[in-house]
Amino acid sequence: MRRISEIGTIAFVHQKEQLGLGHAVLMAKELVGDEPFAVLLSDDVMVNPGGVPVTEQLIEQYAAHRGSVIAVQRVPREAVGRYGIVAPVREEGRLVEINDLVEKPAVGEAPSDLAVLGRYILSPRIFDKLEMTPRGAGGEIQLTDAIRSLTREQPVFGYRFAGIRHDAGTRLGWLQANVAMSLESDQADEVRAYLRGLDLRD
Repeated sequence: MRRISEIGTIAFVHQKEQLGLGHAVLMAKELVGDEPFAVLLSDDVMVNPGGVPVTEQLIEQYAAHRGSVIAVQRVPREAVGRYGIVAPVREEGRLVEINDLVEKPAVGEAPSDLAVLGRYILSPRIFDKLEMTPRGAGGEIQLTDAIRSLTREQPVFGYRFAGIRHDAGTRLGWLQANVAMSLESDQADEVRAYLRGLDLRD
């Protein structure tokens, strides 16, 4: 904790009501001010061993294209109903210009197989959009709805990041993420020895 605190100033705000991801982001408006900012969702564990970290990849794309950037990844067509899915205007390498977003569409109605994952670099204009966004699914303020509004005014891009994503929002995904991260740690040899010693017979 001390080492983390030495990296920079850490501030936090308390979300008194759980009114969705969009509301949580809006709570940070006064802290962020008029600057682009990153949103990292903790249930998406993203790593790029030996390469540029995923959030840094998105920051580089924001700097190059001066538009909000969202981490995206292709998912099996049958899985699109679990994600926000982007409607691409064009794709150029890993970069995807976004025309629209659809939250958890039916398989036959999904505009693509590019799913929105838990890393964003957003323009501060998103705060204005969040303030005007009515409550949507589940009575919550949806970040996806605000980003849809933003696409009408500013460029918004998806970026098919280099790296691996673990869905720690499920029990199995959480376990897989822990094993994967342990195997990248300075205790990797001990973890491998432990795993080899497990009795995996039924």
